Amino acid sequence: MLLTVKKNQRTLHRQIADQFRYQRHFPVEESDFEKSHGRQVLWELRARNATEAIRERWIGASWIIELVSSGQRDGKPFRHVHQFITTMRTSPKALLRLVRQRWAIENEWHWVRDVQLGEDAHRYAERNGVQALALLRTLGLNLLRTNGFRSIRAGLMAVAHDINRMLGWSGIQALERD
Repeated sequence: MLLTVKKNQRTLHRQIADQFRYQRHFPVEESDFEKSHGRQVLWELRARNATEAIRERWIGASWIIELVSSGQRDGKPFRHVHQFITTMRTSPKALLRLVRQRWAIENEWHWVRDVQLGEDAHRYAERNGVQALALLRTLGLNLLRTNGFRSIRAGLMAVAHDINRMLGWSGIQALERD
């Protein structure tokens, strides 16, 4: 199992960040360079054994991972730091491949939900509300993608004031008002 650790998981995020703060020796280090689609990206993975405090709270945790992606995208420099926790033990190369695959999923779904739909900013009073809204977001994203919108932002702008169009995609016919 591989989990992305985000800043909204404050304690775990801080515990992991503290382990990668200084120039130490890391038992696992791997890097890869990618040049495609108008971007150049250097992926640098560092991993170490999960601390006792992390293993107590996250049963089975074996590695904590920091992935730094840096480079140029459309001529502009960027640098992102991502953190993960995993129960797997594998080679550094396989670990980097696994984390990059996981990050591809993050970009495809979770980034859209967090940035375009502001999902992480919401605070719900009851658990059912969280599940219901997550289901509606997923339905909306799937409807946009299956109807040809590669850009979720463009799709949202296209249907923001036309709920009948979006309902029609799902086979629901809106009632006409008199």
